Amino acid sequence: MRTPLLRRAARPLHNRLLGAAGAALLAGALLVGTPAGAARAADATPTASAAAASARGAGPAALPAAAPAVAGQLPPDGDTVASPPGANDWTCRPGAAHPNPVVLVHGTFANRYENWLVLSPLLKSLGYCVFALDYGTVPGITSSGSGLLLPIGGLGPVADSAAQLGRFVDLVRGATGAAKVDLVGHSQGGMLPNYYLKFLGGAAAVGKLVALAPSNHGTTLDGITNLAPYLPRVAELIYTACAACRDQAVGSDFNRRMASRPDTVPGVRYTVISTVYDEVVTPYRSQFLNGSGGAGPAAVDNEVLQAHCPLSLAEHVAVAFTPTALHLVTNALDPAHATPVLCG
Repeated sequence: MRTPLLRRAARPLHNRLLGAAGAALLAGALLVGTPAGAARAADATPTASAAAASARGAGPAALPAAAPAVAGQLPPDGDTVASPPGANDWTCRPGAAHPNPVVLVHGTFANRYENWLVLSPLLKSLGYCVFALDYGTVPGITSSGSGLLLPIGGLGPVADSAAQLGRFVDLVRGATGAAKVDLVGHSQGGMLPNYYLKFLGGAAAVGKLVALAPSNHGTTLDGITNLAPYLPRVAELIYTACAACRDQAVGSDFNRRMASRPDTVPGVRYTVISTVYDEVVTPYRSQFLNGSGGAGPAAVDNEVLQAHCPLSLAEHVAVAFTPTALHLVTNALDPAHATPVLCG
């Protein structure tokens, strides 16, 4: 059963989720341009990384090496941080049960290692070929809260990061022989694949997109982004370091471009998993996708975590680690073998 697997995988991080929630709030501060938020966000991200290393009985020096190069090629595009457990085995060949490799796409102010410490090994244990990239990194910007200097990504312009995702998908398909991949993303990582699908021809290479708390239509940060025009110099300073922050604000040029086309493209199955306690992508219902853009209403499942687990307090970051949300992910990836989602 999937639910016990999820519970076992999530347990090492259970006592660290408050730290992850703090990182999400700091990320929100960056979107509105607070220098203190920029400095603190660089210190907050690695909390989950430290927890996972401790759970495995390993110190910082025991972090796994970065993913090896595909035979005869340079390391995969975006290969800047150690892979999460279970990911980036470039010798993996998909089986009949799970023919599409799964590509994991982290969020803003994150990296592949920390964002996917739970989901990556879970999917690997279920028989998937799992891959994860880093994207949108800016030289010199790292996280150091755990004593490790790990680059954080998701900072570059979303359109550039979407192109980077496209190159990574091509590498995965070439290495595995798969015709298509399935994408699972968190926050910005749940939204930018849709740019790849809508504007870069990615629909031909993707079967499913599963998005955890995605910034699909931008965010107001509970209305705080409205303050940016009153702090233009501060906002510009932050947006220079984090172009993706500007892109994800409601009303941005990027969001207007996204809105110029329907939410979905034919041939791709979309699942959005949201939490009512999201404090970063607000209002949380803005994350939902409209499936009437030529793909048909059945092409989109908009899920709310609390509909399955009313007692869940998971917010923006915790939704990528909580068992109920990850059970929804595994059901979305393999709907033919979906199981009842239990609260956990």
